[in-house]
Amino acid sequence: MKKLIKNGTVVTATDKYEADVLIENGKITAIGKNLSENVEEVIDAKGNYLFPGGVDPHTHLEMPFGGTVTSDDFETGTIAAAFGGTTTIIDFCLTNKGEPLKNSIQTWHEKSKNKAVIDYGFHLMIGEVNENVLNEIPQIIEEEGITSFKVFMAYKNVFQADDETLFRTLLTAKEHGALVMVHAENGDVIDYLVNKALKDGNTDPIYHALTRPPEVEGEATGRAAQLAGLADSQLYVVHVSCANAVEKIAEARQKGYKVWGETCPQYLVLDQSYLEKPNFEGAKYVWSPPLREKWNQEVLWNALKSGQLQTLGSDQCSFNFKGQKELGREDFSKIPNGGPIIEDRFSLFFSEGVKKGRITINQFVDIVSTRTAKLFGLFPKKGTIAVGSDADIVIFDPNKERVLSAETHHMNVDYSAFEGMKITGEPISVLSRGEFVIRESQFVGKPGTGHYLKRKRFGSETKASEEVYQ
Repeated sequence: MKKLIKNGTVVTATDKYEADVLIENGKITAIGKNLSENVEEVIDAKGNYLFPGGVDPHTHLEMPFGGTVTSDDFETGTIAAAFGGTTTIIDFCLTNKGEPLKNSIQTWHEKSKNKAVIDYGFHLMIGEVNENVLNEIPQIIEEEGITSFKVFMAYKNVFQADDETLFRTLLTAKEHGALVMVHAENGDVIDYLVNKALKDGNTDPIYHALTRPPEVEGEATGRAAQLAGLADSQLYVVHVSCANAVEKIAEARQKGYKVWGETCPQYLVLDQSYLEKPNFEGAKYVWSPPLREKWNQEVLWNALKSGQLQTLGSDQCSFNFKGQKELGREDFSKIPNGGPIIEDRFSLFFSEGVKKGRITINQFVDIVSTRTAKLFGLFPKKGTIAVGSDADIVIFDPNKERVLSAETHHMNVDYSAFEGMKITGEPISVLSRGEFVIRESQFVGKPGTGHYLKRKRFGSETKASEEVYQ
């Protein structure tokens, strides 16, 4: 079906202009003034922005953790994402040592089959490096289109890999055109601090933050960056939460290392004091890295504005307060780590960033969509509004005021991390490949219509686009 969106203001990472957008067979086929094509449907977007659909580089849907499983699966999670203006997610496949990597990928294909309402791809965890793993990586890149691999530097005895594993993964990624992602916290030091706190009888949620101080994030970030420089490889640091880590990324980039950083909305608007809420309410805000002292927020905003940090992930990892977060009532280390963020990432960042003058509207688009699409091999199919790109478009009312709440969100979880927060701006309608998923604030999509995305190798863009990475 041919569709024509009229009277909207198109906003990309570089431009802002009034135009009509013609959609045919899931693609954008024309952009211009007063287009008068013979179409089946005309959509009036007067007074609204037309943003490229958000690309969320960091989600955990139906993920096992701490004896339970995240409460949002690929159906509820992607519906919530669509309501929030996100049309593409990249989820993490966890692996098991001693098993072929393909087993984990198949498990994630089964989790997502006939469920997703928007397009999605996978990252793959690397927990060990041996000849089997090294032989499998190029096959996975070629056959599955998975071009990003995650190494955990934390969660000792669960996910944590050693430095040799990280370094050899970086070398392999350089050889085969993949991007290495790290969860950068010093897991050995954290393990010691957690055990000491529990031994001393300190069991409340606030000790989750106190046993994962910013120094352990800064140290691990710096170590990973140095190893990336030594390997002459490429590194992406997920969920940067504090000034310590920002400084290490900035130092590495200044040296010319290929290092990028992601932060998340929760670190921009919430702080460590939330973990001190009474009646165990602080458990709702337990994720890793933890929330930091409030002054770090301005450092993160400035890093986004100046380009020291480049992307915004949700780190969506929802657990219900009742029955899941409560697993850690007598022991903070047993609280499942993660929060419900996927639906609020886009609008919250617009409200707190653009509306409050912290970033420009073009920077907003770059950070929530374009840069992620470029780094993870999806651009220009995703991440922009251009002729030939997928018609992933958000019709966005920049002046709609609302209050975030668990009563109105669409995530399958019993609380909101941003309960009672007033924001300005809301996705009114959302199209994925030219088809409405959200129409006039109502879900009209269908589970299973989301496509699995095979992604291009890192650095496969033109030279001009590679310069944009920097």
